[in-house]
Order: sequence, then C-alpha cells, then structure tokens
Amino acid sequence: MQNQMNPNISQQPNTKPFGIQNGNLQQQPQSQQNMNPTPNLVPPSMAHGGHEIFDSHEVLSSIKGMLDQYLLYDQFIKDQELRTMLYRQHSFITDLYNTIVETFTTGQKPTHSTRVYKMQQNNDTIYGLTPGQPKKPFTSANQVNDESVSGYMLGLAKSTASLFAMAALEMTNPVLRRVIADSVPNFIEMAYEIYLYQNKHNYYQVAQLAQQDMTQMLQSYAPAQNIQQNQYRQ
Repeated sequence: MQNQMNPNISQQPNTKPFGIQNGNLQQQPQSQQNMNPTPNLVPPSMAHGGHEIFDSHEVLSSIKGMLDQYLLYDQFIKDQELRTMLYRQHSFITDLYNTIVETFTTGQKPTHSTRVYKMQQNNDTIYGLTPGQPKKPFTSANQVNDESVSGYMLGLAKSTASLFAMAALEMTNPVLRRVIADSVPNFIEMAYEIYLYQNKHNYYQVAQLAQQDMTQMLQSYAPAQNIQQNQYRQ
C-alpha cells in the first residue's frame, strides 16, 4: 500500500534554522544566524579564563615549592660551586615569581620584562660509562650529598619547564601568556647547567650507542623539498 500524503502539507524542504525552546523545536529568525557576538570587555585584572586561573595557580604553587626546596637543600651542600649555582638560580626564580604574581594580579605588563638566565657552565659533555656501586634509597637524611641535591635540583628544573610549556598553551591573557612562554627556555637553561655540573662530577653519565648503530640512526632521514602553494592539490 502506498503512503497517502496530506495535500495541505507542503513538500518543499524547510531551510530555516531551528533552535530549542522550552523543550520544543522552534524556528528562529534568519537574522539571528548572522549576528556577530559582542566582545565581553572586562578590566585587565579580570582578563583571565577559568582554565587559565587554575593553571596559573599551579604555576605559582610550583615555583614557590621550588624556591622552598632550594632553601632546604642548602644545608646539605658541601661543594661551593653547587651552592653558588643554587643561590644564583634561587635569585633568578624569585624575581620571576614576583613578575608572574604582578602580571597575574594586574593583567598588565610587569614592571620589567622577563629576564634571560645565563648559565656559568661550559657546554662540554663527557661521554661514556664508568663502573660504580648500585644506587638505593637513603635510610637517613645525613646521607644526602652534593650528588643527590644536584639531582633534586635537576628534577625540579625539568618538571617546571614542562609545566610552563603546557600552561602557556592555556593562557588567554596575552601578557601572562608571554611571561610564562618566555620563561620556558630559562628553566631549560637551568636544567642544562645542573646537568653539566653533574656530568663533570660523574654524577650523570651519558651512554652512547655503538658507532655502527649511531651512524645508521643519524642517516635515517633526508631533507624535505619545499612545496609551492600551487602544488598542494596536484
């Protein structure tokens, strides 16, 4: 049996936009579809998204924790070179912390721009492994030494660099985003400085692949040829 169509119902397709109102599907005027959203202007101190607020608190809390831990490490350091490095990094991070607090609370350009951390170590890495005793957890705080302290510092610098990189991607305030993003290379530099200190003292040994394996890995990729704009769809 064929379906019977009501002659009073138009069979032409309805192209008007629809919306939900009071649980029912309602037609909306075509003009609403073309309306542009009006920017919600807020004062600079309030120009932060919700996700950004949470990430900013995590950033500031992490920096505060890093500064507190650096102070705790000082009592265990014997090597003056390591102590000088700790003081230098602590001073730089304190200044950065104050810059972020200022930017976060005002939403405006800070008193001074983000500074650049300059390490004091050279760039020479000692490659190869030397035999040593297996490591295991300490049983007393008296066992904490320069090797372990520098390892703690390295872990903090690396984790903070990662945190800043992820947080910068969630920032909506342009000034705070720039401060956070520009700080990532500084923590990378601090981590590299600590690594070089550990490496030259044999705390951080760097293994290498066999020459044949390394050569094969190094030659696994070739340069790419740039594609002109008119070639993309060919």
